[in-house]
Amino acid sequence: MKPVERSITLLLAFVALVQACTSDKGVVGPRASTRLTADAAEEQPQYGSWSAPVNLGPVINTAANEQHPAISKDGLSLYISSDRPGGFGGTDIWVSQRACTDADDAACAWQTPANLGSNINSAGNDLAPTFTPDGHQLYFHSTGRGGCGLADIFLGRRHDKRDDFGWEAAENLGCVVNSSYADAGPTYFEDEATGVTTLYFTVQNNPPTSDQGFDIYASTRIGDEGAFGPPVIRRDGLEIFLSSGRPGDDVVGRSAGSEDLWVSTRATTSDVWSPPVNLNLVNQQLGGPPINSAAFDGAPALYFDGTTLYFFSERPGGFGKRDLYVTTRARLGGPDVAEDAGVETHHNGQGHGKE
Repeated sequence: MKPVERSITLLLAFVALVQACTSDKGVVGPRASTRLTADAAEEQPQYGSWSAPVNLGPVINTAANEQHPAISKDGLSLYISSDRPGGFGGTDIWVSQRACTDADDAACAWQTPANLGSNINSAGNDLAPTFTPDGHQLYFHSTGRGGCGLADIFLGRRHDKRDDFGWEAAENLGCVVNSSYADAGPTYFEDEATGVTTLYFTVQNNPPTSDQGFDIYASTRIGDEGAFGPPVIRRDGLEIFLSSGRPGDDVVGRSAGSEDLWVSTRATTSDVWSPPVNLNLVNQQLGGPPINSAAFDGAPALYFDGTTLYFFSERPGGFGKRDLYVTTRARLGGPDVAEDAGVETHHNGQGHGKE
């Protein structure tokens, strides 16, 4: 396994819910980051337990490694990172499309993934994609495009958010964000209540002041086109899913494998994070099955409405060393986000969804 491929990838649930409500554009559970905790709790979505993870099958998974997924806001495009044959380098970013989101309808099945092309992929490793909420930008990390360090974070842009193959040539975010180390696994969050955009990512082979091989960093900017500032370690969000090899105990849940999915929460965007809890323990408390296995489980990616979680796993029974899996949970209450997801049931040409 190449070192950069083991980056801790975090997923912010509020990224999926940032534009969930209709009356306030700054809604991320609470109506504003300064809302009292009790009021915020009433506004936050409520969910049930996660279902048992299901392998996405041989159309998506192969004998190669499929990992680091990203799901579009309309749920019709699944971006995956794979070293399957036919790419430009070691690991490339591919996309599988589907016509609709009903998992029980055969007409909605995922189609054979296609390579995103040389504007995104290089001769190195290109992986860990994440979308901006408007669907026009794609952040990912790469080892094959040069830059500032062992791996850098790049940005791809497209004019038509429905066109999965319309990405312009990727741009390096520069050496203010990127370091001489391996900068990887980006996650993008726009807080419309404050106007601050935060790019969360991981850094491997950190400076001596770091106490772990992988740390989560954040870089912020003001406005849509401002430059991201120097990254700092952050400990703040509403719900964050991350993969980590940290040890567990009876309080936070015993680690099931070499890498597990963990979750941390907070009431508002002005509160501190809770200590991460192993997702197996959280799901057990909700009456659900284990999510983590005795193998490596990593790179969670959450669907826009918060009900579907994609991740990769090395658990037995798959088609390759790393396969993509999916787990779902029911929405029990909170603001309705269904219409904001912008989902249509059929493709419109090469793209899909609606404005």
